[in-house]
Amino acid sequence: MINNKKILAIIPARGGSKGIPKKNIKLLKGKPLIAWTIEEAKKSCFLDKIIVSTDDEEIMKVAKKWGAEVPFLRPSELAQDDTPGIAPVLHALEYFLDYEYVVVLQPTSPLRLAEDIDNAIYLCEKNKSNFCVSVMESKIIPEWMFRINNRGVLEPLNSNGEIPYQRQKIKKTYVLNGAVYVGRKEALIKTQSFLTPETIPYIMPSKRSIDIDDIIDFEFCEYILERNE
Repeated sequence: MINNKKILAIIPARGGSKGIPKKNIKLLKGKPLIAWTIEEAKKSCFLDKIIVSTDDEEIMKVAKKWGAEVPFLRPSELAQDDTPGIAPVLHALEYFLDYEYVVVLQPTSPLRLAEDIDNAIYLCEKNKSNFCVSVMESKIIPEWMFRINNRGVLEPLNSNGEIPYQRQKIKKTYVLNGAVYVGRKEALIKTQSFLTPETIPYIMPSKRSIDIDDIIDFEFCEYILERNE
């Protein structure tokens, strides 16, 4: 709770991962992947309830073992490859009406800390914003990106054709890291997206911004954890 406003955390974790079978419960340094997110969520100063939205009974058992609530099994039609990411969030909100904020924590961001969760919530409340999402500074410089045109030559994405060669003169850009999404419940139901023209950023360091999509990401995350021991 923050300023007497209740906060619901939703951890979406479907069972049909194809890149890494059973990804959400695959052991990462001896703990199921989803456990890393549940543990940090439980350390939060602001979260009032932590639930896992899943269609998979095995994930449900693991989530409960590590301290999250699983109040329902998600309908299979909301757990397909082409299911919009917001759909299971809106579905979960139908069960919980008396919350001001909703926070979505993807289990594929195991290095995110409780302080990241709380800082994003605090930032959203402090700025009286409807939405705050976590980002990281991008290493990719848009001004140095090209497409290959129909003549087979490089064509800059920069529409004016100017290519700055000094990194110091290029403005910083940021990308979503998928770790924390904060929104006021009523605004989210209305917009059905955390990304709006008014969304504010919470900037996270790259070392905590790994988003596990494939086995290479998984192995790199294990390497980072081993380095931090």
